[in-house]
Amino acid sequence: MRRTRFLGALGAVATLALVAGCASGASDDTASEDATIAIGSLYEPTNLSNTQGGGQGVTEALTGNVYEGLYRLTDDGEVEPLLAEDAQVSDDGLTYTITLRDDVTFHSGDPLTSADVKSSVEAVTAEDSVSARKSSFATIEDIATPDDRTVVFTLSQRSISFLYNLSYVWIVNDEAGDITSTEDGTGPYTLDEWKKGSTLTLTRWDDYWGEAAENGEVVYTYFTDATAENNALLTGEIDVITSVQSPDSLAQFDNDDYVISEGTSTTKELLAFNDRTAPFDNALVRKAIYSAIDTAKLLDSIWGDYGTLIGSMVPPTDPWYEDLTSVNPYDVALSKDLLAQAGYAEGFTFTLDTPSYDPHPAVAEFLQSQLAEVGITVEINTISADEWYTKVFKEQDFEATLQEHVNDRDVVWYGNPDFYWGYDDAQVQQWVAQAEQAATTDEQTALLTQVNEKIAEDAASVWLYLYPQLVVASSDLSGYPVNGLNSQFFAYDIVKS
Repeated sequence: MRRTRFLGALGAVATLALVAGCASGASDDTASEDATIAIGSLYEPTNLSNTQGGGQGVTEALTGNVYEGLYRLTDDGEVEPLLAEDAQVSDDGLTYTITLRDDVTFHSGDPLTSADVKSSVEAVTAEDSVSARKSSFATIEDIATPDDRTVVFTLSQRSISFLYNLSYVWIVNDEAGDITSTEDGTGPYTLDEWKKGSTLTLTRWDDYWGEAAENGEVVYTYFTDATAENNALLTGEIDVITSVQSPDSLAQFDNDDYVISEGTSTTKELLAFNDRTAPFDNALVRKAIYSAIDTAKLLDSIWGDYGTLIGSMVPPTDPWYEDLTSVNPYDVALSKDLLAQAGYAEGFTFTLDTPSYDPHPAVAEFLQSQLAEVGITVEINTISADEWYTKVFKEQDFEATLQEHVNDRDVVWYGNPDFYWGYDDAQVQQWVAQAEQAATTDEQTALLTQVNEKIAEDAASVWLYLYPQLVVASSDLSGYPVNGLNSQFFAYDIVKS
């Protein structure tokens, strides 16, 4: 069974090392340049394309390692040039002229050209694309390629996040064809072999245009069970776990053989309603459900002392964050009163489509118990990650669901009424559009703060908690990322001493 966190949409972030050791840094003199780094993960890709539903796993393994963008979103949340050498923006903000590096080739040997950039962006915006970034590029009116090194984007309206959004676009060789099982990127690794249900192996590419990877090979080993993954680290089968799923497992790594790091998370656990359909088209019902759930108790039961309560889609690392946890307080009496006002004094029954992997089943049972206290019956329908993607995300055939949302800056999806949860508020849509057209970051922040407040007041979803970001590694490893920003896991700086 594959796990798939939902991916799609900066802020400074900090890292806390919980056990003595260094989670990142320069190579040790005794490190082997040809070392194999074994990475444990619960998120196997469903395919190898980021526009055809590859899921979190494809981002974790391939972004920055096999594929690169014009810009890179670093583990610290900064946007920096990568394949772009220079960018000029017109005074009206409608024209971006980007000059490409002239020393980049694809793994197939073809040189990087502006035609590759054009086709890569068009793959994201294509009719059959399922990229969550598709709507972010709706403002593109034209992509011109006056020469091999120059790409000119003409926008229909100002887009303050345009360069940030470009960091999500893989630049793929325009001759690559179907990349669901193969690749042709420009990154420091090539794809060696993908054994579905087992491993994905990347090999250092000696002709890489930039600094060579610090290791010779990276093997992503996939597990369907967190206990098996932990045991693999204990026995030396793997060197690092990208994201620990239970604090109860940390005690066994609390010794000099391992380093436990807590990074900054942007992953939100959501109870998402289908806001198009009754009774969830009524904000009073959504607020009643929110107030029936003791989120502090839930967080403690799942994560113990780790994780953070949030009152909206916005994590503390986003510029427009504010603490809104008091907007929909845990209050059973209030919940019952809101249900009565909405015409559901006797409660109702709904089906909760629940991904089959942890922690969703435990969260679903908790919600079932809590909502029963206010007369709401929850029927749990357990589905696989692939079923969730088809049934919930694509077909929008659901009443309510649980899902992790990984990205930063993804509050803007509440401005899209066609998104799977169907929240439709004209004022929010206007604020989101105005924020994207803002001339300054201060203006953008003010508008998205209003969005944040409005969706919380409407209980557009129930934001249950913010995951902790826990990385556990062998103590002889360094150079690995710890923040897991948007599910990226850059492997090229990892060294083993």
